[in-house]
Amino acid sequence: MPIQVEPVSDSSSFPEQVDVVVIGAGVVGTCTAYELASKGVSVALLEKGVVAGEQSSRNWGWVRQQNRDLHELTLAMFSLRRWEELGAEIGRDLGFQRTGILYCSRDEEEIARWERWGKSAREQGFVSELLSGAQAKERTPGSVSTWLGGVWSPTDGRAEPSLAVPAIAEGAKAKGVLLHQNCAVRGIDVAGGKVAGVWTERGLIRTSAVVAAGGAWNSRFCRHHGIDLPVANIGGTAFRTNTAPDVLTAGSASMPGIAIRRRLDGKYTVAVPGHGSVNIAPQGLRYATKFYQMYRAKLAKKLKYRLDSSFWSGPEALGSWHNDQTSPFEKNRILDPKPDADLVKFGLENLIRELPALKDIKVETSWGGMIDTAPDLVPIISKVDQLPGLVIASGFSGHGFGIGPGAGRLASELVLNDAPIVDTAAYRLSRFSDGSAIRRPEMM
Repeated sequence: MPIQVEPVSDSSSFPEQVDVVVIGAGVVGTCTAYELASKGVSVALLEKGVVAGEQSSRNWGWVRQQNRDLHELTLAMFSLRRWEELGAEIGRDLGFQRTGILYCSRDEEEIARWERWGKSAREQGFVSELLSGAQAKERTPGSVSTWLGGVWSPTDGRAEPSLAVPAIAEGAKAKGVLLHQNCAVRGIDVAGGKVAGVWTERGLIRTSAVVAAGGAWNSRFCRHHGIDLPVANIGGTAFRTNTAPDVLTAGSASMPGIAIRRRLDGKYTVAVPGHGSVNIAPQGLRYATKFYQMYRAKLAKKLKYRLDSSFWSGPEALGSWHNDQTSPFEKNRILDPKPDADLVKFGLENLIRELPALKDIKVETSWGGMIDTAPDLVPIISKVDQLPGLVIASGFSGHGFGIGPGAGRLASELVLNDAPIVDTAAYRLSRFSDGSAIRRPEMM
């Protein structure tokens, strides 16, 4: 695994019964467990691999509100507040800082979209600053481009993925959460049409509530129980540079062909926005019609299509199993897709071309990840009508790290039937079957 994540030790005891089982120790699952335990609920947090082993340690590390889908903005705003609070509550460094996020553009249509978005965002209480070309240039003094404009959100931030989720996991353990890694959940035990427990590779845990926060694996897990969860897993690539001069006036910045974050160690995490890959696999074919508009409108020229062994064994494969048999989740502890070498080369070239002060910069390492993506790019944080006791937190579409604390709070409230922090209508799973799904994939 190219990403080195701070290790977290397992709890000493394995439970026979808890109030809630959370499946998946990425940022969303870990935050859910933390919020539940903060309310005095007994929780088991189970992870087939290790804490933050998949996308939660492989993302860009951006914590942003700017350019979110408007249906997601309120949750993003709450999440920023929780990011600020969590470090103090837990007493550990998450690497979180409000250092601002900057977007610059040479595209008139893109700038017009930012302006429209900003007007609507202000109605929800979020204010960012639309920049003229000269103002954008002033904020990127080392860039070679002449910008038409930009947008600046000073209250946005960044965090260190390799630190943050393990720290939150330690905080959850301190509140009583029982964490067990290398412990796959094979399936849900159902009695009387409701959740009655989970079957793990170590045996049965009795519970009346389950939160499925399994990232790229969530849809396959749900399909095991006859539940349709329409997501597509899009492969992403990012890389880390060596130590290099600080050329940013913001903690993170997006310019044509590059997204860059200054890390705490003086290096950069870099990616090429919007570009990725899709593995041709049964799940993707099953839900292809739901994603047609998004692919056509946004990603047609930025995606590569691949056919590899994941067709038979990956998170989008077919195949059934019994809960007393080895599951697919035990056969692939940590999903570690290969990075796209062409994208790494392209991103490095773009970086050096735009910021000549980084002409001597080198790639230290690169990595791939799988981004669970909803058809309308809005997360699914929802109860499941056909299986009372199950809450799904999925389809974060590349936004999960930043909004993880808010998603965790919302999932915990759904479990406990508490008043939710935001209107849940946009996050319902049923929107994909009742025709109310959002069909405006403007932001990615």
